[in-house]
Amino acid sequence: MSQAEVGVAEGGSTAVRAPSPLWTFGLLRSELVTTFRRWRTLALLGVLAAVPILVGIAVRIETGGGSPAGRGGGEGGPAFIAQITNNGLFLVFTALAATLPFFLPMAIGVVAGDAIAGEANAGTLRYLLVAPAGRTRLLLTKYATTMAFCLVGTLVVAVSALIVGALLFPLGDLTTISGTQITFADGLGRALLIALVVAASLTGIAALGLFVSTLTNSGIAAMATTVGLLITVQILDQIPQLHALQPYFFSHYWLSFADLMRDPVYWDDLVKNLGLQALYAAVFGTAAWARFTTKDITA
Repeated sequence: MSQAEVGVAEGGSTAVRAPSPLWTFGLLRSELVTTFRRWRTLALLGVLAAVPILVGIAVRIETGGGSPAGRGGGEGGPAFIAQITNNGLFLVFTALAATLPFFLPMAIGVVAGDAIAGEANAGTLRYLLVAPAGRTRLLLTKYATTMAFCLVGTLVVAVSALIVGALLFPLGDLTTISGTQITFADGLGRALLIALVVAASLTGIAALGLFVSTLTNSGIAAMATTVGLLITVQILDQIPQLHALQPYFFSHYWLSFADLMRDPVYWDDLVKNLGLQALYAAVFGTAAWARFTTKDITA
């Protein structure tokens, strides 16, 4: 701890200064640097960057003999995959569709699950709370760091896909799902907007993972539980008998970002998705705060 955080009073007692906004930004910066310097984080980003490369190479090999990608009534992959050979920009949409159901939320679950439990397991949580952060401020910082990873992870997928698409396939004006033509610049703008929507779609699983992280002192247990809940919800979302409950699952509207490639854009499912993520963030964020602020910190 720095002298700006803790002052030593006469007689050896410790006087804790009130937190300042500048100190809060310093805490957030420290959390961001610590998170993105970890080998685990870099490995997760590496896996996310590799997915578009593998998809692009696979499509290139499959279409090398002139056969169209995704033949057989669309059984070859996501809906955008048949368009990749005509325009490499579609690899961005395909890669996001391929990573959103599992790879991206799994990575978020690992980061969020380790946020509090990992500090407790390492024995550093007590020392963070001795500094003038306060439990609420620390929890908000951890969530902000997780959300930053959501954005960075999504952009890594999108940028990797854009580079691979430009190298392996032609670029130019593209055809929307509605059959209309838009310029390449407009397509790039929609790709960026889609990436932002995908990142926002992960706020629910991020809040859920942070809540789970406050329930245990084991980072591995928190990460495993969060990923296990993700897989369970994904399975339940595919069972027809649960159709009445499925609109309330955080993953149900994840692929609604495809509606941004319609002309005009179909907003209904997009709004439902963002509203549902905000609800999950509010509910599990509040639960995480209630648990963390009353938790007996022993490590």
